[in-house]
Amino acid sequence: MIKSISSPQNPLIKELAQLKEKSRQRKKTGKFLIEGKRELSLAIKGGYKIETLLFFPDLFSESEAKAMSQYGIEIIEISKEVFQKLAHRDTTEGVIAVVNSKAHQLEDLKLTNKNPLILVAEAPEKPGNVGALLRTADAANVDAVIIANPKSDLYNPNIIRSSVGCVFTTEIAMASTTEAIDFLTHYNFNIFSAILQESQPYHTQDYTLPTALIVGTEATGLTQEWRDAATQNISIPMQGVIDSMNVSVAAGILIFEAKRQRDFK
Repeated sequence: MIKSISSPQNPLIKELAQLKEKSRQRKKTGKFLIEGKRELSLAIKGGYKIETLLFFPDLFSESEAKAMSQYGIEIIEISKEVFQKLAHRDTTEGVIAVVNSKAHQLEDLKLTNKNPLILVAEAPEKPGNVGALLRTADAANVDAVIIANPKSDLYNPNIIRSSVGCVFTTEIAMASTTEAIDFLTHYNFNIFSAILQESQPYHTQDYTLPTALIVGTEATGLTQEWRDAATQNISIPMQGVIDSMNVSVAAGILIFEAKRQRDFK
């Protein structure tokens, strides 16, 4: 039997609204919400445990919902009012899921490539930037992304949306800067820190060995720890008036130069 909930005041719906709105509640319960067919499909592909699927039948058919029961998911039909209360964006396709989060520990990273390429982002604050970084990493098929000194909850709805769901399929670890440096040093990565001071142009360096590319925020850049740990500080020569660019754009330039070198090695 498929359950049905029509009232936005239902206790379960109130709890789920808290998951949507509050990072503290997501961390406390170890659960978060996703919405949309593609995001749901990528979460399943990424090995996430889906607890409950809620669907609005005008946008997501009952047959589609029943097909999800093969994954052992509780299925609940919801009214338009409930859907509007839980949906984060207007264009969602009538499906919302309650999902168990992952720990994202450094020791859980699966690096199957013997010559890995990793992106490290230190303290990215804006969820849109985090999502864009993850999309860039996905586009280049990097082996992992490490977020050092994280400032945003990885399951913030804006990160999920701006990453277009690849937050679920990318190898991601969250750690302090010190832990990230220790990890990279232990596994003999060459560390290239994107810093203006005492740097070399990015395209003059060799990224064909195990490589970690480190980017910081546009406002403050990287901390001194990354400057000290770097195999080499690198910079992107700027030809305009300002001396910085969006962090995801900078990351894309560095990552695809590394991929270019590896393709022609």
